[in-house]
Amino acid sequence: MVGNMDAMSRLDPTRPFLPVRIAVLTVSDTRVLETDTSGALLVQRIAAAGHHLADRAIEPDDADRIAARLAGWIADPAIDAVISTGGTGVTGRDVTPEAFERVLEKRIEGFGELFRMLSYQKIGTSTIQSRALAGVANGTYLFALPGSSGAVKDGWDDILVWQLDSRHRPCNFVELMPRLREHLEPAHD
Repeated sequence: MVGNMDAMSRLDPTRPFLPVRIAVLTVSDTRVLETDTSGALLVQRIAAAGHHLADRAIEPDDADRIAARLAGWIADPAIDAVISTGGTGVTGRDVTPEAFERVLEKRIEGFGELFRMLSYQKIGTSTIQSRALAGVANGTYLFALPGSSGAVKDGWDDILVWQLDSRHRPCNFVELMPRLREHLEPAHD
């Protein structure tokens, strides 16, 4: 937990905490709400960090349905971020990254790279099978995590809890939120 202690020391107590409205999507052909342990873990961590659960859904491993759910949430001004769990592997049914690509305007390349680096410290070369990714669309952050509880813990505890905290220094995703839609606003002379 050395990394977490270092991250904690980067919280500026003079800055206010700004809760983020987060939707959680579980991608699975077999899970239902009662058996969705990874989604439940994510929901618990979101609440414990002081954020708001904006919505929660489970979609099968179907790129059209995943993209449609994402598009609906992206269009909803009451949702600031979406975190998905599942469907990021390399098998034929793993289509979450392909669905994300349909809706993303910009990728956050470092998210997947950092996730795999941190995951490597825990599961070694098996992390290469993860296609975790992140990006932005219409001012909404999108994060795709693998479906295991361990991956959800790694993604949230080691990256997202800090980047979604407005007090984190030297920078965080929250402070950029007001500017994510700049390209959609009319130009000023």
